[in-house]
Amino acid sequence: MTRRWNVLLPPTIDPVGPESLADVADCTSRADYADEEALLADVDRYDAIITRTQPVSAELIGAADRLKVVAKHGAGVDNVDVEAATDRGILVANTPGENANSVAEHAVTLLLAAKRNVVRADRATRKGDWRRADFRGRDLFGRTLGLFGAGNAGRRVATLLSGFGVSCVAYDPYVDPADLPENVSLVDEPTDLFERADDVSVHAPLTDETYHAVGAAEIGALPADAVLVNTARGGVVDEDALVAALREETIAGAGVDVYETEPPEPDDPLLECDSAVFTQHNAGVSVDALENMSRAAAGVVRTVHAGGVPETTLNPEAVE
Repeated sequence: MTRRWNVLLPPTIDPVGPESLADVADCTSRADYADEEALLADVDRYDAIITRTQPVSAELIGAADRLKVVAKHGAGVDNVDVEAATDRGILVANTPGENANSVAEHAVTLLLAAKRNVVRADRATRKGDWRRADFRGRDLFGRTLGLFGAGNAGRRVATLLSGFGVSCVAYDPYVDPADLPENVSLVDEPTDLFERADDVSVHAPLTDETYHAVGAAEIGALPADAVLVNTARGGVVDEDALVAALREETIAGAGVDVYETEPPEPDDPLLECDSAVFTQHNAGVSVDALENMSRAAAGVVRTVHAGGVPETTLNPEAVE
């Protein structure tokens, strides 16, 4: 009979996942540790780690002698040292798609809010500042949305916007064209995407390849009435270039949920751009998505506990 495991949880997680492991594991929250040093001193007792945004560093992995799996509560694993885990024979698996609808709906919300000047009109109305002509927006119907990344969330955005009469172009060298919705066509180069798109929504993971991939040249290729939305990772978009475009009004607006530094500093120049709409990296954390990701991350742990390899494992070579 397989022994009970000890599982380290993120500071906050929907209880549905940990509760589903009650028969095979004892769970401890990362919040129970005073600091990272205290965690490092005790991490060698854990068989599994479920993480959200907290880092799982090479140092932490090196000290975790019993660790067998890191389960990412979400899709992006830029906070996990996958190479260090692989070197130690530790599986890393994520939960892609579990929050895709949440991210997609949020991206569409930001796109519409920015295009229709919702936030600026709201502020003015509350102050009794009635000036309708200043808040005229633009329709989505008949426009072309560029998807920088066409994974689960990007494809869901395309599906949602098909009801608005929006066609999409996508740049994603890793996607199977057969998986794309009917209103999406692929382009070969990022430059093609930004030259053909009226608006852009970013859905690419943060990697060495995608860092600042959306920069001054890409943003500059968009039309003056374009809106740029980023619900992926802050580092994918060059924030200095975005600020310059918003200040100079070479694009009409932006919807920003993620930042290079989180939370952004109060004096961050991006926050001074009135034509942008901001949220707090919560695109993928609707109540429904949090439950889905918690359950899926726990499922990853259960699979490894039972001797299996999760389908979403990113480094299967770790156990070969």
